[in-house]
Amino acid sequence: MAIQRWDPFRDIYTLQTRLNTLLEDASRGNDELTTTGSFFPPVDIYEDGNRIVLKLEVPGMKQEDLKIQMENQTLTVRGERKFEHETNEKNYHRVERRYGSFARSFTLPNTVDSEKVQAQYDAGVLSIELGKRAEAKPKQIQVQIGGAKPTEPHSRQVEGNSKSTESKSAAA
Repeated sequence: MAIQRWDPFRDIYTLQTRLNTLLEDASRGNDELTTTGSFFPPVDIYEDGNRIVLKLEVPGMKQEDLKIQMENQTLTVRGERKFEHETNEKNYHRVERRYGSFARSFTLPNTVDSEKVQAQYDAGVLSIELGKRAEAKPKQIQVQIGGAKPTEPHSRQVEGNSKSTESKSAAA
């Protein structure tokens, strides 16, 4: 019997491969035509000093199929992408786009002003801008050293000293 070195990562990789295969088979549905169900549009969220912006990819949807609701610091976006019945489903060779309804909810921080919410839909991207409250916006604070006033009076004193030095040299 040959001695074999044990590699724990090989076992983890084998388990991961088996799980991936299992999940792919379940989501594929045995290559049947899957047109309805739910899907989750991808979202990008970013923040600057004045607002929080969410951008959801929802191509092929109409404005009336999108609903945005804000309640108790939770933003919920719902929608439905309907399957186009231009041709018979039996004539399709492959359907990879997802159809059906979706709902995405986002918990918002307390800094969001519920009165300052705007939504735009352009080129398949739904953009939602959430304004921040005034007290939540960053403020710039000037630092003073030793309680002294700005350096302007100090520069006048230097000028006065230089004039007094000039007058003393002129008198000598």
